[in-house]
Amino acid sequence: MLLSFMEGFMLGLGAAVPLGPINILIMNEAIKKYKNGVMIGLGAMSSDIVYLLVITYGLAVYVNQPEILNLLSLFGGFFLIYLAYSTIKTKDEKIDFKIDKRVKREKSKLYLKGFFLTLVNPYTVGFWLSVSGYVTSKELNAYIMLLGMLSAILLWITIMPYFVHKSKHKISQKVSHVISILSSMILFTFGIVMIISIFM
Repeated sequence: MLLSFMEGFMLGLGAAVPLGPINILIMNEAIKKYKNGVMIGLGAMSSDIVYLLVITYGLAVYVNQPEILNLLSLFGGFFLIYLAYSTIKTKDEKIDFKIDKRVKREKSKLYLKGFFLTLVNPYTVGFWLSVSGYVTSKELNAYIMLLGMLSAILLWITIMPYFVHKSKHKISQKVSHVISILSSMILFTFGIVMIISIFM
């Protein structure tokens, strides 16, 4: 039981920690406000749970089709390009911005960004399919392992933005400006690569 949890925990870290579009977004938002980064992370985790349910109920075979994966790549690529545009558009936003009436709306938008970016990422599908195969081959307790994975992801999306946000006092407005530009470029590159992968 403990082995299943620990293996799941390590796999969860393997899914959450690598530098990808979601972590770029989390860091970019966490510099401005801690909860912003967490909301994107929660959105991404919710999408992971959707795919976990799909796999658990044997629906993965319908998702793991070239046409579906290509469609996900297309939507995912254009969504990343949109996020790159929205990131560069807010590059001059102050690190410490005042809370106003738009906060709730902003939180829901950030949550949906994380959710849809993960949902339309074909690499997410590939990861969870490989995990399901790994669980079957090792004869581990699937539910305990999934609990371990979700625990690791939740830990990462709360701790990582916290440290990014706490170090914001070391980041000048000029550096924040540069970070936004770099983040936008990285997201744009991910988007282009995702679209190109359809034709390769």
